[in-house]
Amino acid sequence: MRHLVLLAAFSSLSLLAGGCMVGPKYAPPVVEQPIGFKSQPGSEASPPIAADWWRLYADPELDRLIGTAQAANQTLGGAVARVDEARALARVAGSFLYPTVSLDPSYARTRYSGARASTITAKQVPRGVDISSWTIPLDLSYEVDVWGRVRRSLEAARATAAATEDDVGVVRLTIETDVAQFYYTIRSLDAQIRILEETLTAYQEQVRVLSVQLRTGLVSGIVVSQAQAQLQATQAQLSNNRRARANAEHALAILCGRPASSFTVAANALQDVSPPVVPAGLPAQLLTRRPDVAEAEKNVVAANAQIGVATAEFYPRFTLTASAGFSSLNADMLFTWQSRVAQLLPSVSIPLFQGGRLRANLDATKARYRQTVSIYVEQVLVAYGDVEDALTDLHSYGDQVASLRTAVAESQNYLRLAQVQYRQGLVDYLLVLDAERTLLGNQLALAQAVNLQMNASIRLIKALGGGWSPSEA
Repeated sequence: MRHLVLLAAFSSLSLLAGGCMVGPKYAPPVVEQPIGFKSQPGSEASPPIAADWWRLYADPELDRLIGTAQAANQTLGGAVARVDEARALARVAGSFLYPTVSLDPSYARTRYSGARASTITAKQVPRGVDISSWTIPLDLSYEVDVWGRVRRSLEAARATAAATEDDVGVVRLTIETDVAQFYYTIRSLDAQIRILEETLTAYQEQVRVLSVQLRTGLVSGIVVSQAQAQLQATQAQLSNNRRARANAEHALAILCGRPASSFTVAANALQDVSPPVVPAGLPAQLLTRRPDVAEAEKNVVAANAQIGVATAEFYPRFTLTASAGFSSLNADMLFTWQSRVAQLLPSVSIPLFQGGRLRANLDATKARYRQTVSIYVEQVLVAYGDVEDALTDLHSYGDQVASLRTAVAESQNYLRLAQVQYRQGLVDYLLVLDAERTLLGNQLALAQAVNLQMNASIRLIKALGGGWSPSEA
């Protein structure tokens, strides 16, 4: 009867445990939210960016490269594996909500000495004896989660798993944008290389003609030396750009999960392209669109739940241990009703004194929570700054590209007029050389500015979350 009362008491505790959890209830950290982005006046709500955001650039080669990176990038593969690990650990934490049941059969054979004294008569027994013991118990152990320690642990594990899922979004978005940036950098270098190669061919012919004119006394040696210097400087610049392109291609190969030695990107000069228009939307939308912000908040949720775990350690821990099965000295009678055995061992562990360990652990847990809150708020501020930077860069580089297009047109006109006047004997050839240098400089600056504009557009998409959504995990 006493066992039934204890079992009923523990059953009541199990039923009541579902409605009791110590520790603070989670509340999202308060972050100041600006009304709009100052780098884009008149910001208003905008639809989410498509998950395949790179298709906005309408470049089949870019589509192919990003698809390759998504399938073969090793950093992304590692992030996905971390998600699997975190989900498995969450299941481990959830398993403690249920009893642990095990079947522990055993067999023992003991030889008792024939020289021992009888426990009944105190006289020496006549002979030794062998005794076998067969036991098949079903053991059960269960912690009654009265104060929510196990449920808080599960809450923390699930939040950590969700954070790793968001981290996959961070890694995927970073890889996609890095691929796009390296791709447009390579195309920009292709444009610069083509400009330099065409210019180098013209300079070589120019040096040949001037050398002939020097021998006939039509030009001075100064003009030839300056033309030769311009030729060699252009050759050096071409070699440097080819080196930069090779390095960018190698970096892109790593992102795509391919050996650099067998990876190539066909030459395709970046010319008259412009980035797609991507509205920034409202600052508040960043809190739901950026995976790094979502990941930081999930870490806050996990740290908050850990405070509940640490708080529950101050309260009594109720444990129910039970065992039932069969035990017999004779194998033939092992599974008979007379061989049944059972044991019920409810227990309570009450922490009385641990040298301040529990309080110190709770203080440390609260400190970790404050750290995660600071990291979350910092991440939100960084998100706002990233968008402002990208918008500023995009507008600035757009202005630069427009100015440089005009500069290239004027430089071409400058060179044309200088050549006409030189042929008419009105100016020295040094003016033609200066016009050529001016045109080359502006052409290269335009190719670089277009690349910077495209990269600023990609950074804006990354700053806005780049098509990530919480449901993708």
